[in-house]
Amino acid sequence: LTHCFRPFPNAPVFASGTVRPDMRLARERGVIFDIGHGMGSFDFEVAKAMLAEGLAPDVISSDVHLYCVDGPAFDMLVCMSKLMALGMPLVEVLRAATVNPAQAIARPELGALKVGGIGDVAVLRLQPGRFTFVDAVGASLVADQRLVSNGIAIAGKWWPNEAPDHDETERFEAHAHHTHVDVAARHLGPSKSSF
Repeated sequence: LTHCFRPFPNAPVFASGTVRPDMRLARERGVIFDIGHGMGSFDFEVAKAMLAEGLAPDVISSDVHLYCVDGPAFDMLVCMSKLMALGMPLVEVLRAATVNPAQAIARPELGALKVGGIGDVAVLRLQPGRFTFVDAVGASLVADQRLVSNGIAIAGKWWPNEAPDHDETERFEAHAHHTHVDVAARHLGPSKSSF
């Protein structure tokens, strides 16, 4: 179930904010819950309600595409940091971003470090500070830490993180009122076709 924390309607909660009973039944049947955080599919209040019911996501993924590179999802580490800010333990966040997705796609050799394994890794660190995260409905959540990347090792080669360090709110607020059309126009340029 991708977009498992999406806002109402078409959400795992009723308008009252109460978790729908079929969510528990889905979990009991083995349905995998995936956040798939993109432009419109992640609501802090829905996430809080689901987490309070013990319905944490099995998989943390980003649904970053052309329309949401400027927020609110930004990247995988922002998605993971938001779950930590909501109270999900770091070890569970890491599992939901590595081991669990690998198992979900029947690729257990991915998402694990072991002798003879693939060995590609992201080297992360917890950065203390004051960080404001924004969800898909514009609500804010303040956290005292976030995950950041030092770099990655792929096929034995080290790739340091050379991306600029931005605060999520700083990146998001500049584009908070844009529509999908505005974002597409900015990235693709003016239309060359006439109608």
